[in-house]
Amino acid sequence: MPDPLLLCGTVSWCRVTVTNKGEMRWKIFDGALNADILIDFMQRLIRGAKKKIFLVLDNLRVHHAKPVKAWLAANKERIEVFYLPSYSPELNPDEMLNADLKQAVTKLAPARTKLQLVKATSSHVRSVQRQPARVRKYFENEPIRYAA
Repeated sequence: MPDPLLLCGTVSWCRVTVTNKGEMRWKIFDGALNADILIDFMQRLIRGAKKKIFLVLDNLRVHHAKPVKAWLAANKERIEVFYLPSYSPELNPDEMLNADLKQAVTKLAPARTKLQLVKATSSHVRSVQRQPARVRKYFENEPIRYAA
């Protein structure tokens, strides 16, 4: 993980992180995001990182859960979290990815099973992940330029 600036959001069963350098990290999971899933995701972010990770999160309740805060305190030398103001999706570049993903997946034949939806989601996210210029464009909208 060479880039220290990461922004997070959730997409269906997919935890996605994009960077202003055009990088993405993601994880598909079953069920609602909880503290254990978030901590596992953050552990993956810091694994192998050469620099401290600065992670920007929205104010989803789980982002403030006691186990998450404890894990962040124990790993404060490797990761630091900054929270977006409440009710400000326009400041979150992940919302651009969410819209991109929803548009792409809804153009496909409707998924009839969870597995089909997961495959469609992972296929699109992998495709976007291979296009750093596309990911960087998420940071070009005026409200999101703060993170560029």
